[in-house]
Amino acid sequence: MPEEDSESDNVADDGRTEGFGERLLGSLLDRAHTMPPQLIAPLIAQEIARVGGRDVTVLLQDYDQMTLVALPGEGLMVGPDQPIDDSLAGLAFQTDEIVERPWVDVVRLYVPLLDGTDRVGVLVLTLDQISEHHRRLIRRLAGLVADMLVTKSMYTDRFFQARRRSPMSLSAEMQWQLLPPLMMTTPQVAVAGALEPAYDVAGDSFDYALNGDVLHLCMIDAMGHGLDAAVMATLAIGAYRHARRVDVGLADLYAAMDSAVADQFGPERFATAQMATLDVMSGRLRWVNAGHPSPLLVRAGHIVARLDGPTTLPVGFGGATPVVTETMLQRGDRVLLYTDGLIEEHVRGGDEFGDTRMREVIERVEADAVPVQESVRRISRALMLERGGATTDDSTLLMLEWTGAQADDLASTAVDAASLPGAGPHARVDAS
Repeated sequence: MPEEDSESDNVADDGRTEGFGERLLGSLLDRAHTMPPQLIAPLIAQEIARVGGRDVTVLLQDYDQMTLVALPGEGLMVGPDQPIDDSLAGLAFQTDEIVERPWVDVVRLYVPLLDGTDRVGVLVLTLDQISEHHRRLIRRLAGLVADMLVTKSMYTDRFFQARRRSPMSLSAEMQWQLLPPLMMTTPQVAVAGALEPAYDVAGDSFDYALNGDVLHLCMIDAMGHGLDAAVMATLAIGAYRHARRVDVGLADLYAAMDSAVADQFGPERFATAQMATLDVMSGRLRWVNAGHPSPLLVRAGHIVARLDGPTTLPVGFGGATPVVTETMLQRGDRVLLYTDGLIEEHVRGGDEFGDTRMREVIERVEADAVPVQESVRRISRALMLERGGATTDDSTLLMLEWTGAQADDLASTAVDAASLPGAGPHARVDAS
């Protein structure tokens, strides 16, 4: 049975009472600093046991964002893969909320593993009984576990290997290492992306950064396939980041990428690109287009406009200084950037997939009004299935949602933790 704070309070060095929850989370954090990656699994199982939990499984999302796979390790249960679209673990992953499944005299918990707002996977455990105190403690424990898994993954290949269910090409390996987290959510703005084919992507990539009140976005589609395309995409994104970090404008970002690709690959190679900035306070969106399809503006579940504007040549061709186009978003608006692989792929039967079919899929998914990260995952999956479950070209999505809410109160020490997103009794699903 889980210990209660009232039964196990200690007095800290400064005379302050240290409760069970503080000691539990503190112990996990203190030991994790120098813990070798292979000992993370038994550490997790041990800490879960201290709150009365057992039968612990750590599920990580596969690269295709369709499957949850078990992390092997001492003290952890390793079971079959769990489909994200049809399992209790998948429901917790999709909703970012705790899912509870009462069973005889116990409760099985499925707890989202969130590194910030990036979905790492799901923590699964069994308790004899559960209260709001236990839910709160386990949710916070899951947050620490997610942070540990992300941090320790930088020191080992084991977590990457556990996530893979298919062989990965060298070009895809390079692209996945280049990407930022697939999603980011703040009270002001959310961003999410997806790459297909997950295990063989080559020339497509994207990047983003939130610098103060400005969100920066970039999407790249490098010419060709395989390793050459991956190398070009890597160079283009590197040039974009390098220029962005010295605070240049959109036109200069284009120039930096154009020069880098031309200098390295010569006049016959190129990459299409699209770069944008969003003022997260006002909703002003500005962008330049270097050969990409125009972004789509989605409002209340419907595509209401194509964000057209003047284009310039792809990077590497020495195009003219791009014209910066801008528009003002409304709160709740979503903007979808995508590469031409989505519409130029041929469906079974030989016809090109096309813009109309793509729009139908997007609006069908958007009608469910799910968070932007889940919308992108579903759109990517639905488009793949509509195209027959395979693709001969890279297909990339990058979506932002502007909400324009205030974020300053998150830095206040007076904020009640129970009122934060994902906290408290509202953040669970009863699967009984």
